[in-house]
Amino acid sequence: MEAAQWRAEWLGWNGNALRWRIAGDLAGLPATELTLDGVAFARFAADAAGEREFEFEFPWSPSGHDELRFGLAVTGAEPALDLLPGWEVRLGLPAALPVASTPTPVRGLAALAGTPRLPAAALAELPGVSVIVPIYNSPQSVQSCIASVLRHSPNARLILIDDASTDARIAPILDDAAKHRQVHVHRNERNRGYTGSVNIGMRLAGGDDVVLLNSDTEVGPRWLAALKIAAYGSDDIGTVTAVSDNAGAFSVPELERHCPIPARWTLAQAQRAVLQQAGTRYPQLPTGNGFCMYVKRVLLARIGPMDEAAFPQGYGEENDFCQRGERAGYRNIIAGNVLVHHERSASFGDERRAALGVQGMAVLRERYPGYEDEVGATLWSFERRVLDWRVRRIYAEGDTTYAKQPPKPRLLLAADPQDAGTAKLLATLSRNQECFLLRNDGDRVGLYRLEGATFHAQDSVELGHDAAALARVETRLREWLVGYAVESVHARGSAASDRWLATIAAEFDIPTL
Repeated sequence: MEAAQWRAEWLGWNGNALRWRIAGDLAGLPATELTLDGVAFARFAADAAGEREFEFEFPWSPSGHDELRFGLAVTGAEPALDLLPGWEVRLGLPAALPVASTPTPVRGLAALAGTPRLPAAALAELPGVSVIVPIYNSPQSVQSCIASVLRHSPNARLILIDDASTDARIAPILDDAAKHRQVHVHRNERNRGYTGSVNIGMRLAGGDDVVLLNSDTEVGPRWLAALKIAAYGSDDIGTVTAVSDNAGAFSVPELERHCPIPARWTLAQAQRAVLQQAGTRYPQLPTGNGFCMYVKRVLLARIGPMDEAAFPQGYGEENDFCQRGERAGYRNIIAGNVLVHHERSASFGDERRAALGVQGMAVLRERYPGYEDEVGATLWSFERRVLDWRVRRIYAEGDTTYAKQPPKPRLLLAADPQDAGTAKLLATLSRNQECFLLRNDGDRVGLYRLEGATFHAQDSVELGHDAAALARVETRLREWLVGYAVESVHARGSAASDRWLATIAAEFDIPTL
């Protein structure tokens, strides 16, 4: 296969929309992909026409930078087959057709426009959260799931619903889990099915928000806080679903595929990479997915529990629930910065899962005739393409973000770098953590990232002498804590400044060391 078989050319860039043309024997041309920074962003199927023009709009930058470098390649070609040379443009600025030039180095990902979106109140002031895990057999998966939740969300209430498991190994696992103060175990006297078990858990949760979590999942660092932050970014958000390595439409970076995390990383490291780099422009879908779905209590109070009669064994119950939520004015979003491992079908098996899916879809088609078309349209939204592209780039061997070290937990240190103890403390902390420094630069407060022995400026905010100025500093600090995915803070200052930083960090369940 050679690029000479087809003629391709860039047609124009008006500042937000890219146009190009492909001519030749398109019937023999495999799918093509528009690349950004050398990583596939959007794929296009071939057709039999002798010539075809394409146009793709970029309302905002997927990388967070105004500079964009496009390419056009044949999908999956080995070796790689480029149809056009790269074209570097700038967002918002029309460009003439490209000329030969030396490409500029690709920069690391930056925050997406309009993010982060923060809750209006501290997480502790919002409803509590109960994690509901319905269980039926699969003891090894159940044990791994419980251990991961306890490890990465030690203060969350965990409600385990044993749906009359027939495997004798389940009972001792749940007995052991029940020794933890925040764990509640409920055993169904008879098999109630997935939906019935979930509804029991929702009742046991009282006034809490709930997270529905399959027993064949494992979670990672900051998963629950990140879901809650996403849920309370707007009053009209009803559900938030995580992304996964194996969850159909919620798989990243490739839809409907099993997408194993990079072999060089553990699940915790992969979750940290996604938490730090995937961004928080949460895509919206007509549904969530019960493998890991955050549900706000206000939505439950408004529309009631899941439909146990129509979906007794699951597979369609969360779709119906989310459609009812939409009709009540609530949105369903995807938290692309929360990666949850999912075995899938550990309890049901592939054959039974497929049969249940067919039954559930029949009910959904009858109740919501436009549902499938709406899903198809939103699966390929710009926000979703950006999420997949960022994860695809994070996972790629060519991405340099984690070339020197795997993803580490991020720590924010507030200190005077001239303090004799700061350098020694940073040297110790940076062995196992990625360190950021918050310091007073006179008329500004600056945020710096430590790399080796060098501080790299990330952002700053102007200081002032009135309440409004202090509010601006606090707002920016909140944005940094969430936007940079800080997992802990440490302060070396006055007792007052230490308490001030600890109080702001606590708003997002970030501990102070």
